[in-house]
Amino acid sequence: MRSLTQLIVTVVAIVAALCVGLFLGGNPKYLPQEFRDIFVEDERAVRAEIVDSIESGFYKNVDEDALNQASYKGMVQSLHDRFSHYLTPKEADLFNESVSGRFQGVGMTVREHPKGLVVTTVFQRSPADDAGIRRDDVITQVDGESIAGEPTDVSTAKIKGKPGTSVRLTVLPGGNEKKERTLEVERASIAVPIVESRMLRQDGTKLAKLKLLSFTDGVHGKLSEDVQTAIDKGAKGIILDLRGNGGGLLREAVLVSSIFIEDGTIVSTKGRNRPERVYKAEGDAIDPNIPMVVLVDGGSASASEIVTGAMRDSHRATLVGERTFGKGVFQELEPLSNGGALDLTVGSYYLPSGENISKTGIKPEVEARDKPRTMQDEALPVAIDELLKQTE
Repeated sequence: MRSLTQLIVTVVAIVAALCVGLFLGGNPKYLPQEFRDIFVEDERAVRAEIVDSIESGFYKNVDEDALNQASYKGMVQSLHDRFSHYLTPKEADLFNESVSGRFQGVGMTVREHPKGLVVTTVFQRSPADDAGIRRDDVITQVDGESIAGEPTDVSTAKIKGKPGTSVRLTVLPGGNEKKERTLEVERASIAVPIVESRMLRQDGTKLAKLKLLSFTDGVHGKLSEDVQTAIDKGAKGIILDLRGNGGGLLREAVLVSSIFIEDGTIVSTKGRNRPERVYKAEGDAIDPNIPMVVLVDGGSASASEIVTGAMRDSHRATLVGERTFGKGVFQELEPLSNGGALDLTVGSYYLPSGENISKTGIKPEVEARDKPRTMQDEALPVAIDELLKQTE
């Protein structure tokens, strides 16, 4: 009887040990560090086996570094997050050069698209404008190479280069594949104003239109100056145009919002390993009785949506235009030891109402759409009409 009991206990112990081993084998993070290292080494060994088998058995010659780079990209792609990317050393160098000021572009802003990049703004009299590129055109190739699925920063870096050199762009006008064309566009040094301001007069009423092109460092200072100048000139209402503005610095979004919103929450952020942080308006805003309209479209993303959401939730402005892009997350760029970089989504941001706008965007109260291939701005008159209603 005792032997049978011992046998049963032994079998149960073996089965239990096997179950625990299977669990920990698939979840080495629960192991003590010394045992975890053994499992990690096993995983590395399997990876090495696969690489060796491919190198020795595949019917074509294989570059081991290319395999490594592809495996790193595959790990990040397995997250199924369109904003997280692994940048190879070559891509990281290209990106760093593009933002260093040594390279110039062709005069347009873009955002991501499943086939590559979609154009959100084309600057007047720029090389892109001269080549006939228009808003909503889709760029699928740069110098004959597909950019589908690439990080936007890498794709735009490929378009940039030394002034006077040319880049070959494959373009789908309005996204129409049947009208695909290839354009040779010369790069140039382009002075891009971060804020475009002008006074309008409608039915005897002075209005100000201020277009913000990006949320780069210090942009709030320039915008604040232009807003005050417009008020000093007698502007009775303000249109803040964020169309085609793909965002930028979170800090600038808070400061821009604070020009118009005196107090209260502007945005909050939180991640799995990032504690919640609430960003408040910083005071010294303009007169809250000055009517405002915020003009947006599908190219208004990230920091633009933070400002738009804060203006809506604080009842500070009427939203006019098209549904915004819908980017409710933020990333951090981490340099890696191999010269590459990891651009990883680390948290989400929330509007004052608590809403996260990932994928849904922000729907304006008044719909208006500008037709990109006409000379007129069809959305602007709608924004003016809404503003005039508030000034009466």
